[in-house]
Amino acid sequence: MNHPLLNRRQFLSQSATALSSIALTDLLRAEGLLSDSKIRESAAGKIPIRPDIDPANPNAPRRGHFPARAKNVLMIFCSGACSHLDTFDYKPELIRRHGQPMPGGDKLITFQGEQGNLVKSPWEFRPRGQSGKMISDLVPHLGALADDMCFIHSLTGKTNTHGPGENFMSTGFTLDGFPSAGAWVTYALGSENATLPAYVAIPDPRGNPQSSVNCWGPGFLPAAFQGTDFNAANPVRNLARPSNISPKSDAATRDFLTKLNRHHLKRFPGDSELAARISSYELAARMQMSVPEVSDLSSEPAHVLKMYGADESGNKVKDLRAAYGRNCILARRLVEKGVRFVQLFNGAYQTGGEGVSNWDGHKVLKEQYSIHGPVLDQPTAALITDLKQRGLLKDTLVVWCTEFGRMPTFQKGASGRDHNPAGFTAWMVGAGVKPGYSYGATDDFGYKAVENVATVYDFHATILHLLGLDHERLSFYHNGIERRLTNVHGNVIHDVIV
Repeated sequence: MNHPLLNRRQFLSQSATALSSIALTDLLRAEGLLSDSKIRESAAGKIPIRPDIDPANPNAPRRGHFPARAKNVLMIFCSGACSHLDTFDYKPELIRRHGQPMPGGDKLITFQGEQGNLVKSPWEFRPRGQSGKMISDLVPHLGALADDMCFIHSLTGKTNTHGPGENFMSTGFTLDGFPSAGAWVTYALGSENATLPAYVAIPDPRGNPQSSVNCWGPGFLPAAFQGTDFNAANPVRNLARPSNISPKSDAATRDFLTKLNRHHLKRFPGDSELAARISSYELAARMQMSVPEVSDLSSEPAHVLKMYGADESGNKVKDLRAAYGRNCILARRLVEKGVRFVQLFNGAYQTGGEGVSNWDGHKVLKEQYSIHGPVLDQPTAALITDLKQRGLLKDTLVVWCTEFGRMPTFQKGASGRDHNPAGFTAWMVGAGVKPGYSYGATDDFGYKAVENVATVYDFHATILHLLGLDHERLSFYHNGIERRLTNVHGNVIHDVIV
């Protein structure tokens, strides 16, 4: 009876201390500041890292594996395979040998058949910025930002088909059913915003890319990490409150449903699927308020709309540019709100034949790109400029990419370039990357990567590294395999990092 632990004063004192420690631990957990018990080095070397996910709050913020340069990612994806030779990869030899056969290309057969002679770009290249980077007149507004851009001119892919190519750039695999890069990032890091999705995909106003939802799907990761797709013209489906239900009644119904769900969850405390399902419904309820607010662009000043070209109309190019410009403003607003991964698409797949809806310039490249270029150029440049002016590029990594490149020749019998995964360009701007820098190179004609050859695996590894994630350790156990975004490949391209 005289044991000090049974002393009433000491018992009450230690209980108070313990409760405050528990409160502190819960606050640290909520802020993602607790060390992950699974992040450790074994005697044998690196071991996989599978983050601890709270089923009741799967998008809670989590720490990376090491200090990050970037907090979030904005990926701009040009669907249809934008030609590097008509935008960012200047080839004087291609100009000099215009109309001649490509050396070593005799009877070369690519995706759609036999190739003709070398063809220079229909657009002039000019030096841009203080760096003097040569960029095409097809994208003059983006060219003006050359000193901010970090180019990778030596990317290579694994397929020359659009669907598998979009899969590969989005997921690291050519087949369907694998998690997108955005799903991996939100699985690892969660989100800083509890009222919006952690991952948003913004399809082109004209429709989805050819690989469609595979580009933002969760694959075998939990469904909570799937991208939520909506754009400035089309809100989230099935989200709006029915007009015959008042806001007060709607709120009261949600509160009552929350109490029922919590009571039900107490009966099944170990059921993670039930907890995740309840969490997804609660996020959907919060989104009823947050998504309409973030997607309502009526509060944007006139000068901002003008900068993005979002106030134009009157012809096809202006109408398309205005619609894409509004999507760019939406992307900026989502980044401002702390959405972890935003995927913005330019170009859509058009069934029933090749139209002018994406960058697939097989038959009439000049006619098609004369539409695509102006639609992409001004709004995308405005988006980067706007992010920079608002100080958001300090924490945001902007990535521009496409599924593969184009041939330096025209196809026989056509006036366009065929598919070419042997060498193409991507670029990055913002947190952690060198501004005004070019890495790697294709050959004299832009056909194959020959200097510092990089893969899409390397590209993904570098993006994850900038987010504070080790691509060799970020893992999910699936069907007996420790799966990764970069499969069993990939090296960080350290030369592009500040």
